[in-house]
Amino acid sequence: MKTNPTDYKASKSTKLSVLETVPKERLTKKEAKAALAKSRRKLAEFQTKLFAHDKHAVLVCFQGMDTSGKDSLVREVFKDFNVRGVIQHSFKVPTELELSHGYLWRHYIALPSKGHFGIFNRTHYENVLVTRVHPEYLLSEHLPDINSVDDVTQEFWDMRFEQINNFEKELVQNGTYVFKFFLNLSKEEQKNRLLRRLRLPEKNWKFSSSDLKERALWDRYQECYEEAISRTTTDFAPWYIVPADDKPMARKIVCDILLQELETKKHIVMPQLDDDTAGKLEEYKSMLVNEK
Repeated sequence: MKTNPTDYKASKSTKLSVLETVPKERLTKKEAKAALAKSRRKLAEFQTKLFAHDKHAVLVCFQGMDTSGKDSLVREVFKDFNVRGVIQHSFKVPTELELSHGYLWRHYIALPSKGHFGIFNRTHYENVLVTRVHPEYLLSEHLPDINSVDDVTQEFWDMRFEQINNFEKELVQNGTYVFKFFLNLSKEEQKNRLLRRLRLPEKNWKFSSSDLKERALWDRYQECYEEAISRTTTDFAPWYIVPADDKPMARKIVCDILLQELETKKHIVMPQLDDDTAGKLEEYKSMLVNEK
């Protein structure tokens, strides 16, 4: 079953409420795992070329409601990578130091260098999602024109969307490929996953009472995600909306999209040896074979 990236690409008119949270075509769990294993090996081969080529980076961003499967997806999709060539950042509540800078600062300093993959598990979009649902959080940023929640207008969010688009455009212009994935989970499936955390002792540590408080704001989060995606999906940094109720299929789809899109970058190849070194390979082999 072949994944077509275009089928999952968001548009300026994307409506989350009409999109499936389970893919229309599904493999069995065993089949999906086997397909993922095949794709991720090829993706790891591309990582080796990217590292050796050393002129581009790849930034992969994941967003989704709590329990949408971000952590396990990252673990499974990038399992075959050389750890030297990939780094993950999971952005939590900003620290005092981070709040003393502009909101994009902590994301700038976490960007992957040339030749590397960077994974943002929760991303710079938290700054137009969580803060939009909870605008009182903005007061901690000590912004010059925000003294109360009443000062947070639509113009403020328009400005942030523009800043984020400019941030991503700058990355792309300087050689970083940007992929953004929204794991589209149903409210019913989130309920099942939260109950699983409560029922299984080994999963209890994952549960927090705040999960239920945020779940009560489900509709508001969906509205904010929908606007953020529609305002920031671009040709240079597209959003892909992946059905997330079936974890093995979600992992396969994400890996397939990355692999297919990156395989179009035909200019990323293994570097060639210089003529002098290439002409002496047999000599070097002989030196090693005959060394005492």
